[in-house]
Amino acid sequence: MKFKYYLVFALLLLAHVIAGVVYSGYAWWWILVTILVLLAVLVQGCRNIQWNFFLKSVNRVPLSLQQLRAGTKPVALTFDDGPHENTLKVLDILKAEGVRATFFVIGKEIAGKEPILQRIKDEGHLLGNHTYAHNAAFYWQSAQLMAEDITKCNELIHAATGVSPDIFRPPFGVTNPNLAKALAKLGLQSVGWTLRSMDTIAKDPEALLNKILNSVRSNNIILLHDRCDITVAMLPELIARLREKGLSFGFPVVME
Repeated sequence: MKFKYYLVFALLLLAHVIAGVVYSGYAWWWILVTILVLLAVLVQGCRNIQWNFFLKSVNRVPLSLQQLRAGTKPVALTFDDGPHENTLKVLDILKAEGVRATFFVIGKEIAGKEPILQRIKDEGHLLGNHTYAHNAAFYWQSAQLMAEDITKCNELIHAATGVSPDIFRPPFGVTNPNLAKALAKLGLQSVGWTLRSMDTIAKDPEALLNKILNSVRSNNIILLHDRCDITVAMLPELIARLREKGLSFGFPVVME
């Protein structure tokens, strides 16, 4: 992983700067500056899932050779943080439009909403794991505790649908070495995104729609949240306008 090469580079760079301070008269603050820069890069590696810094994530819709030859231009609609009462509205829209999507669900939200998960499965959508707890404390745990949290979510999904997801989306798109170990142990594929809609903070459906349409490209994985009213409101128009652009809809991973 990039993180391993980064560690080697960081240690060599720091050793070079320290040697410069000791033997060549560099100002001592160069050590502090170097450490701060290296920490800033590390933080960005944690925050930016597209960097694949600690683990390999799927951040674009994969295309087969046949699809490339046919000129297929897919995008993947992905919905995080369900199940939620709004998930039913999203499913109604997707069914009416004949679109399949991917739902990354939170384990603690499943109780009492098992029929929603069953409907997601029955209507041909893809289920993914979005942790059980979905909180910032998740990232301060050991790899073992992370794996237990993720497993708990998968067990609840399996109990509701008979399906055990093999894809996982990190909460907030954050990754670290312990998460990489946990996913490797569980055999789960991390899925990121290409286009983050920011629908959780958007206020105007039309502005949100235009933001997505102005940024979207073929093979993009679009991050949405089925719990958001604004997402439900603009989803039918989004699907229609994406089709006008010649885009089709698929999953963020290759299906067997």
